[in-house]
Amino acid sequence: MARVFVTGGSGFVGRNLIAMLREAGNEIMALVRSEAAANAVREAGATAVHGDLDDARALREGMRGASLAVHCAAKVDDWGPLEDFFRVNVEGTQHVLDAAKAAGVARLVHVSTEAVLVGGGPIVRADETRPLPANAFGGYPISKGLAEECVLAANSPSFATVIVRPRFIWGRGDTVLLPRLAAATKKGQLVWFSGGRYLTSTCHVRNVCEGILCAAAAGRPGEIYFLTDDEPVEFRAFVTDLLRTQGIEPPERSLPFGVAYAAAGALEAAWRWLPLRGHPPITRAALRLIGEEVTVIDAKARREIGYVSHVSRAQGLRELSEANAVAHSG
Repeated sequence: MARVFVTGGSGFVGRNLIAMLREAGNEIMALVRSEAAANAVREAGATAVHGDLDDARALREGMRGASLAVHCAAKVDDWGPLEDFFRVNVEGTQHVLDAAKAAGVARLVHVSTEAVLVGGGPIVRADETRPLPANAFGGYPISKGLAEECVLAANSPSFATVIVRPRFIWGRGDTVLLPRLAAATKKGQLVWFSGGRYLTSTCHVRNVCEGILCAAAAGRPGEIYFLTDDEPVEFRAFVTDLLRTQGIEPPERSLPFGVAYAAAGALEAAWRWLPLRGHPPITRAALRLIGEEVTVIDAKARREIGYVSHVSRAQGLRELSEANAVAHSG
């Protein structure tokens, strides 16, 4: 039995990862910030370690005796002060790396995102050789790109670091993406951009976890691996299928991408300079990720680390439909 330390264990990816690690016979320690998070990781099969990403002592204690650390925790949002993204995604990642080295952890897998490429032009059939953009924008893309640089810089003969980049994580138990899409549709707020007839890569949550485990077992130190569900799918068709698993019919409304992008820039300026609450309805970074083609190639993961993507889109959609039927059966 190996001991594994996980950050972000109460999140969508973290809960599924803990369950898979537990099923494989590992002992899992998971960092938590609240009692609700502690209950979530215990239910998934981990021991809760109370602390935060800036709590060096909690990180070191949680990693004591661990051979592997998986860093899933991040601030994932479309908007917010840059310093908040930097504190969690950059400084928090560095704290995890420092603690792992101090605790003698042999290997760390960092969960990143294709969003690190935002700002470098359209993300079309991108692979791991594509450099991070010089003109990145958006708190999340910028901070996750800097976090990757920290992870790669920490790689050494005694401490192997590997990065995985899943695109468009989805599946049963999602508490963020699908609920937001469903809520926006019910309120009449969902709109397609340029008809939504462009391609997107996707990655089911269990395929994400499979990729993490493959990277942990066979990933080359200092390398990055994209993860997907295999071939891309039309964005509108896939989102439509997702919504229909919840008994929701998608809208027909569409807005030209150029119009939406200009509006997003104006909205960002308004929220930046005026005392407006909440978030802009859309941001330029979000549009670059959902309003045009975003496709990535995971051939490297399939070739080097034995990644297969066992869960098909059809299977994942069927599970969502069945779960929704059970939820509404009473």
